[in-house]
Amino acid sequence: MLKQLIENGFGKDEDLNCAEKILYGANEVYKLGLDKEALKLAAGFGGGMAIEGTCGALTGSIMVLSKLFVKNVAHESDRIKKLTTELLNAYESEMGNINCKPLKENYRSPSFGCHKVILKAAEALDKIVQRELEIQN
Repeated sequence: MLKQLIENGFGKDEDLNCAEKILYGANEVYKLGLDKEALKLAAGFGGGMAIEGTCGALTGSIMVLSKLFVKNVAHESDRIKKLTTELLNAYESEMGNINCKPLKENYRSPSFGCHKVILKAAEALDKIVQRELEIQN
């Protein structure tokens, strides 16, 4: 789903940052129904919110989980907290960190940028979304 879309080069020609690739791509594959104005919300999360903090691919993924699995506000249930924790723990287990700076140091390349970092976030997100949508149906 999302991982395959990104593997196929989604967002490269548009020069999307890591958070944008996840949110724009998820909007397409998960049919989120977000318009251009809503998609712009991801812009400031790239590069670990510009200070190499939490990876933008992960913050973009959390936006997707929120859109899909929060009815109105987060405090209605603990579902979003559990899903976010699962996403971040799974990602950190596989990649060794969730912060942009060490991820860039370990995985960024001049020719491919943060492609591997983004793919791993998409993969983790796909797993959670597929499972949770099956539970809902």
